[in-house]
Amino acid sequence: MALPDQLLLSDLLRRQVRCEQGHEHGMGVLAWMHPPVHRLLGWISKPSHLGSKRLAWRLNQLRGLGEQELFVQGEGADTDLLTVERLPTLIDAALIGQQGQVLGSVADAAVELSSGRILHYLVARSDPRLPGSSRWRLSPDRLLDQQPGQVVTALTQLDELPLARASVRQEFLRRSRRWRDQIGEETSRLRDQFQEVGGRFEERLEGWLEEPDGPDSPRRSPYADSHSSADSYSSANSYSSANSHGAWEAWGEDPDPDPYGSRYDPPGDRRSRSRPDPRQRPDPGQDQDSDEDPWI
Repeated sequence: MALPDQLLLSDLLRRQVRCEQGHEHGMGVLAWMHPPVHRLLGWISKPSHLGSKRLAWRLNQLRGLGEQELFVQGEGADTDLLTVERLPTLIDAALIGQQGQVLGSVADAAVELSSGRILHYLVARSDPRLPGSSRWRLSPDRLLDQQPGQVVTALTQLDELPLARASVRQEFLRRSRRWRDQIGEETSRLRDQFQEVGGRFEERLEGWLEEPDGPDSPRRSPYADSHSSADSYSSANSYSSANSHGAWEAWGEDPDPDPYGSRYDPPGDRRSRSRPDPRQRPDPGQDQDSDEDPWI
């Protein structure tokens, strides 16, 4: 399998070493590096769970990468646990800030396989063994000093470094911050639009107030149309009420005759009620023009 251009040190150490004869030589346990020049020379593997024997492998012995294996060429150099513990390394070193506070720890490193040069370190805020924790990218030129177990920088907080891998919490905080910024921008945009609409309305209102209808005519009110409509509606209602009232009075004074009354009258009474009865003649001795009682 072809080698990538760069590889994380953690990916190198978690794989099983297998030589060209097919023998397994254990997993990597420690990086063999030269901290002053930020260069990886190789790694150390533990061939057996029992005993203190260790094997040192050079980086140029690496020939391929598998899912769980490293393929190397040649044999590893024998060493012991005491010698390995004296090897200088920056992995697991504490990261010291500008004020002397501990900002995190160096958890990993990105290595260029062709030369062994360390491109950048990965810093963890909490325990690097916790799964899903965040990683910040720290370039070697930001290191001011190196001491056994710690490195000194001019940082005040880890947020000044670019985020290489975000945890669930960090990703939630980052998205919440982005959503808050987007909501703020949208609110500002809507506020500007409302202010622009209000300014246009004020300009139109001022223009209407400053523009007269004629040289001698009074200023036309915007409510004139509504008043005229209301007056015409009230006059129409008054006219219809008067007509209906007059019709009711006329009907009460002169009611229509019953068209069916003569049909049910007796035969002798089928005459015009307005015509006088010839059998009822007036008394000649009685003055028809007098209003006095004829019996007195």
